[in-house]
Amino acid sequence: MRNLVQSKRAVLFAALAAAAPAAACSDAPFVPVDSTPALDARLRQAISPWGVVPILPVNAPDPALASLGKMLFFDKVLSGNRDVACASCHSPAAHTGDDGSLAVGTGATITGGVRTLGSGRQFTPRNAPPLFSVGLKPFYMFWDGRVNEELGPGRFNTPLGSALPPGVTSLLAAQAMIPVTNRVEMRGNAGDRDVFGNVNELAEPADAQVAEIWKAVMHRVLAIPAYAQMFAIAYPSVSQDRLGFEHAANAIAAFETQSLTKTNSAFDRYLAHEDNALSLDAKHGALLFFTTARCVSCHNGPLLGAQSFASVAVPQLGPGSGTAAPLDIGRGDETVSGQSRFPKFFFRVAPLRNVELTAPYMHNGAYPNLEAVVRHYNNVDSAVKSYDVNQLPQSLRSSYHGDAATISSLLTSLDPRLQQPIRLTADEQRQIVAFLKSLTDPSARDLAGIAPAAVPSGLPVP
Repeated sequence: MRNLVQSKRAVLFAALAAAAPAAACSDAPFVPVDSTPALDARLRQAISPWGVVPILPVNAPDPALASLGKMLFFDKVLSGNRDVACASCHSPAAHTGDDGSLAVGTGATITGGVRTLGSGRQFTPRNAPPLFSVGLKPFYMFWDGRVNEELGPGRFNTPLGSALPPGVTSLLAAQAMIPVTNRVEMRGNAGDRDVFGNVNELAEPADAQVAEIWKAVMHRVLAIPAYAQMFAIAYPSVSQDRLGFEHAANAIAAFETQSLTKTNSAFDRYLAHEDNALSLDAKHGALLFFTTARCVSCHNGPLLGAQSFASVAVPQLGPGSGTAAPLDIGRGDETVSGQSRFPKFFFRVAPLRNVELTAPYMHNGAYPNLEAVVRHYNNVDSAVKSYDVNQLPQSLRSSYHGDAATISSLLTSLDPRLQQPIRLTADEQRQIVAFLKSLTDPSARDLAGIAPAAVPSGLPVP
């Protein structure tokens, strides 16, 4: 009997081995039922060179500082027209984005709770970046990385140059100093009147007078007794006359770190050696991600991105930015002695934690879902030349730059790693999407609890 069982097993294994070449040619790769341990071994070996490790808990910020930052994050009093808060473009309801391809700043029209472009206003040039990873100390902030620590740890390089106050304590806080100075995002235009019909005094200084802008914002904020008290509690050793907007920015950064750090995904549990945390599809997708699909060559490190740049030929749309407007060439707009420092269309590689929740994707929201993003990378040349403008919101379709010269420029600047198609099958693309969805922390799915019921200014909470 024992010999008969062994003989049957031998016949079964021979049949499986014979079937393997045929299965390898199909859309669904052949996976023997007992292959999971071998797959785990291959996957862990593929992950190991890329610095992808479990993220340790962040240090809890001072509760008084984070509480102050929460109120400031949701309060429209920081904007010139008192009509937009940080949370307007980084909404908990939209998983720290705004669900739009390009963000809508001050002067918006609100219909049914939806913010649309106001009369005489323009879209911001870029998608509102999600905030899930910002408390984990990425080396670069913004899509073009213009806020960074390239000068060394703790030395914050920003467009503000020497105007950045010395009291800024983190790169995230340095980033928070900037939106209130931007006319399209929060500050508004000279001559604007706020929601109460008052002159927008924050819009009066010249664009270069950032210190005057910050001083005017703080004058507004500290005129509210509840804020004066909260600042006194958060900064007991700083007199009110010495409080600057850097203290507000540090508080906003503390709140973002406390409330938006979400790192308990299935993939995190897998990294901690919980082998059953990932589905079989997610494991196959991860193996592709870390090997033949080459995704990891850009999306590496603990955040799976945010540490480097690439030109990936994202279809161009919107008002554009810098000297290249109406195109947006990202960091390619930086020059030294009149020469570009970087290639055209050079943008920060996005971190991928909780990426499932943060559609639309790319620096300008050109793609509505992960499936479209994976198709783009699978064959960039084809994706750019056949881009379907109908996947954009109606209000942005006319701003798509699909002329031959722009497409040629995008493809000429394309990163060498993407110049040849990857040639993933439809099933392999589906598996990569399954892996990307395994990067979601379940607690990131519903952020409604982080929004306050009211803010000290009395303005409506976004």
